[in-house]
Amino acid sequence: MGGLERVREALLDAWALVLPVTCAGCDAPDRALCASCRARLAPHPVRLTAPGGLQVVAGAPYRDTVQRVVLAVKDGRTPLAGELALLLRAALRAAAADAAVEPCPVPSSRAALRGRGFDPVLLVLARAGVRPARVLRTARPHRTQKGLGRVERGANLRGVHRARRRLDGRRFILVDDVVTTGATLAEAARAIREAGGEVVGAVVIAATPRLGAAAGPHGVRPAKRG
Repeated sequence: MGGLERVREALLDAWALVLPVTCAGCDAPDRALCASCRARLAPHPVRLTAPGGLQVVAGAPYRDTVQRVVLAVKDGRTPLAGELALLLRAALRAAAADAAVEPCPVPSSRAALRGRGFDPVLLVLARAGVRPARVLRTARPHRTQKGLGRVERGANLRGVHRARRRLDGRRFILVDDVVTTGATLAEAARAIREAGGEVVGAVVIAATPRLGAAAGPHGVRPAKRG
């Protein structure tokens, strides 16, 4: 262990005495994320196809340590957003969008924003050093997507998003936290296209197996290294 690492560990030990914390990945004491869980959070980009043929790149599968850290950030452990930024940057690199493509975050629902007091996607984008193009807004409230099937999710989200202005001539890559069926991304893409913009694809922090299973044998596969 180098000198800087020893200093870092000593500071973390001191901070744990003041404000006890457990690892978001395994509940081990004294670390927000232990070394073992940080290693398991390494990027593993995968490609998926969302409804309408939208190509999606995820920073990692949504399971185990990745799932626990994503949920921890959503529950308010915001310092961990920096760990998720590594996955988002990996997805953006794998998507290989050119400099003219603007990263457009999918807005949180009004209820989620009120409940948390922050937007997890915007937070992770900030930690990743990515400036978002906030061109979408929530046009109406909707039910939570949890527990809904593919058809129900699509109907629940129809018309939820709207562009803030005309987007003619602009190109975007959508950004979200987790993709399940792809219904949220498909709705955001519809709103951008309706306003005259172009959607070249999407990136997410993590992807559940559900979208890939629905998309068939070519739905989920490792992202090619660029």
